[in-house]
Amino acid sequence: MVFLLIILTVIVSIVALNNPQIMDKLRFNAYFIKHNKEWYRFFSYSLVHADYIHLFVNMYVLYSFGGIVLTFFKFYFGGKAIINFLLLYIGGVIFSVLVDYSKNKDNVYYNAVGASGAVSAIVFSSIILYPGGKIFLFFIPIGIPSAIFGILYLVYSAYMTKQAKDNIGHSAHFWGAIFGVVFTIILKTKFALMFLEQLKGIF
Repeated sequence: MVFLLIILTVIVSIVALNNPQIMDKLRFNAYFIKHNKEWYRFFSYSLVHADYIHLFVNMYVLYSFGGIVLTFFKFYFGGKAIINFLLLYIGGVIFSVLVDYSKNKDNVYYNAVGASGAVSAIVFSSIILYPGGKIFLFFIPIGIPSAIFGILYLVYSAYMTKQAKDNIGHSAHFWGAIFGVVFTIILKTKFALMFLEQLKGIF
């Protein structure tokens, strides 16, 4: 399932990067969603990316953490694992832009692309499931415990959302992460207890 999501996203992104009309039709635009009823944009924007670096980073992170989440889901949910994984991913896509939709539904110039919100949901689901894991950032050889990374990431995303000084969707990162945590715990409250128990060994 992880590979299928990656393949689909890569194909659509490459096509859109080479065809501005398709990019324009698929990207997130709250104004067109509200006024033209183009509700499909709540999901289609996650299939296109701003450039190849943006695409590579998102797909690399999805590949790195998606397998962890899917492995846990298969162990605990069996045949429902793929459905739950898709709900996590698609839920992250939609939930991560609800705040941006509310703020920009009358702003025709606001656009967003990328699977960052969904990927954040996957990353933070993996943190709940396996907080003792290590996250290796580019060019940093020392692994950061995922639980510590999660806290720093949320603080950073919240701060940068208020600053609004760049073109990165920090709000989508933040709310995607929140969705990943809440959805994973809702699926099985035992995950929250497991998370707290594993934290004792970290701190």
